[in-house]
Amino acid sequence: MNMTAETPGSSGPRLMELKYGSTSFALELPPEHLAGVITPSLPPPTGFPEDIINAALDCCQPTLSSFKTGEKVVIITSDITRYTGSEIYLPLLVDRLNRQGIADQDIEILIALGIHRKQTEHEHQKIAGPLYGRIRVTDHECDESDQLTQLGTTSNGIKVSINRKAVEADRLILTGTIGFHYFAGFGGGRKSILPGIASRQACMASHFAVLNPETGSGRNPLATTGNLEGNPVHQAMLEGCAMAEPDFILNTVLTPGKEIIAAFAGDWRTAHEEGCRYYSGRFAYPLHKKADMVIASCGGFPKDINLIQAHKSMEYASQAICDGGVLILLAECRDGFGNGTFFSWFRHKQLGDFETALREHYEINGQTAYSLLQKAQRFQVILVSQFPAPQVREMGMLPAGTLDEAMALANGLLPRDWQAFLMPEAGSVLPSGPA
Repeated sequence: MNMTAETPGSSGPRLMELKYGSTSFALELPPEHLAGVITPSLPPPTGFPEDIINAALDCCQPTLSSFKTGEKVVIITSDITRYTGSEIYLPLLVDRLNRQGIADQDIEILIALGIHRKQTEHEHQKIAGPLYGRIRVTDHECDESDQLTQLGTTSNGIKVSINRKAVEADRLILTGTIGFHYFAGFGGGRKSILPGIASRQACMASHFAVLNPETGSGRNPLATTGNLEGNPVHQAMLEGCAMAEPDFILNTVLTPGKEIIAAFAGDWRTAHEEGCRYYSGRFAYPLHKKADMVIASCGGFPKDINLIQAHKSMEYASQAICDGGVLILLAECRDGFGNGTFFSWFRHKQLGDFETALREHYEINGQTAYSLLQKAQRFQVILVSQFPAPQVREMGMLPAGTLDEAMALANGLLPRDWQAFLMPEAGSVLPSGPA
């Protein structure tokens, strides 16, 4: 199904789609209520994805040339919740290793789960693509202490323990994709190590840096989307990654439609920074004013696979709403919350009490729940999902089963002359502008 709407100043209706899981919703919005459509400003992809990847890998050829027959290579890549184009770039990368004399049996793909659930065999197949059954694929397990090795301690006291396979390998390659991250600034790069293949304790500690040191002082303002400068979470991840001494990274940049439009390879720090600059220049949307409402889709499956992943879209969409305004979020969440402890945090109804509990027993999922509750109390959030209505209300949001139902709820909360932004791919674009 499709949505027809007319953007201000356009000559006629504009055909769009708001994805939800593996389906989509239709909406006909009167032109006078449409403030605009917030999407990335992207040129069409130039060249085949294989050409883009190979051009990036050419930058690593001096390093690859030093790889020797018999060396053990570990390639870290993301899990199924973060599509990266791995089924395209992993075969090209392995081909380069084979040409250097590295045999298939000496290569292992390690899935950077962080504290996420294990992957199914089908998910391993999707990640590895044509390499499935040929190259060994294993999941990182953050709670298996005998599979972890401590490397050192960061300047803010984080004891960095990571997967033993990465430490014992002769060569370590990081792969993934670059995108905005709501408190680490950007994904990709150093995140493959911390939290990607780190212990649960190290994962928690690196994310705890999002809070200011003083009790009751809330979140560090520099730990925010699209910012690396002075970001304490980013700094902790940098220090952890440096301890692992990766040989190089290969990071992609994807369109909202999951097409590879760029790739960055080379030194794990500088190549990532270059990719972040590229991403920010194309996926930030300048705002002149905020609107009464934002209607946001995460972009469908797997971007709305669970609520923890969908929160990213909620965070970005909230940047375009006036205080007290309405956010309609389309997030199917077929895998539920994304973690077993996430929902229990909503026993805390006051933000002050929530922050105190978070400092006493920090969990990454608790931090995400805290951020969600902040938005639920600042705006009227209507969640279109598979969750039972009582669970949605418990989290401070209004439940709806369809977009039409959500719009009916919103009409009772908005002024007569309301205007709304539409965000068809809310997890891929960051509105920025007036406070």
